[in-house]
Amino acid sequence: MLNAKPTAMPTTEPALLLACPNCAEPFGSSGELRRRFCPACGQETTVKPPSLFEFAQQFGGAYLATEGALWRSLKLLLLKPGELTAHYLRGRRKHYVLPLRLYLTISVLVLLLLRLVASVEIQADGAVRVDPGDTDNVVLSVGAGRAGLKDGVYFCESLPAWLCKRIQRRIDIKPEALADTMRTLSERFVGNLGAALFLLLPSFALWLKLAYLNRRMRYTEHLVFGLHVHAFWFLMLALVLVPVHGLKFVGLVAVPVYTLLAMKHVYGGRWWPLLLRAALITLLYGMVLALAMTGVALWSALI
Repeated sequence: MLNAKPTAMPTTEPALLLACPNCAEPFGSSGELRRRFCPACGQETTVKPPSLFEFAQQFGGAYLATEGALWRSLKLLLLKPGELTAHYLRGRRKHYVLPLRLYLTISVLVLLLLRLVASVEIQADGAVRVDPGDTDNVVLSVGAGRAGLKDGVYFCESLPAWLCKRIQRRIDIKPEALADTMRTLSERFVGNLGAALFLLLPSFALWLKLAYLNRRMRYTEHLVFGLHVHAFWFLMLALVLVPVHGLKFVGLVAVPVYTLLAMKHVYGGRWWPLLLRAALITLLYGMVLALAMTGVALWSALI
């Protein structure tokens, strides 16, 4: 053992790397036989640690700059309602970001922006409304129901018994903890909003499937349309957050107008049946969305 040669440290010098580090394909014993890419698996043969610049290239090279897939997709998404979905359904996919990746990219960035710059007021019907006063007066309102502390006394009105007990247990343990939770409710709500909307997407595609049964389209084709439309909605949410007069109105008006134009482009047909279908989808999806927002608000407040 005393005469054993020390184990050679791995080197990152290209001239000394005679086999692929990924699949062990031999390159040969001569530097002339060395290759930049492995002929067996295609991996690069240079395995030195990446620099910060190389990390930036890996993130943005093909996705953002080289082919411009993201910018090309955004341009088509914004300027031609439904055209990006039509391209995908016709098989033209190479030069555009795939629907799920596009939706996730936009939604994550917009929700991050929402958490950084916006103060969400949860005031809509069916959501949670909170008056985070002192620990003797904490009110949690859910639709027509209310629960909390009034002058230090617990009350619960027009809410299911299991929910009343859940809120009471939370208050009995530490009333000030509930008040603290209420103060950070908007941040918690936004944090859970992305996952809830992502889970709601299949229901939107289902309503489209039911409304357009005569089109004989696959469910996943409706899902692609839903991903693109929701991606646009998130972009309009970002527009609403910009503190410029008039942009909020533009964003709110653009959502229904864009959605109708996208449906017309992808599904075709005359306008009056399309409007009826859109009304039905809006009603069904609105109900599901209201229930989901209530659930997210309750989860944010009580879990």
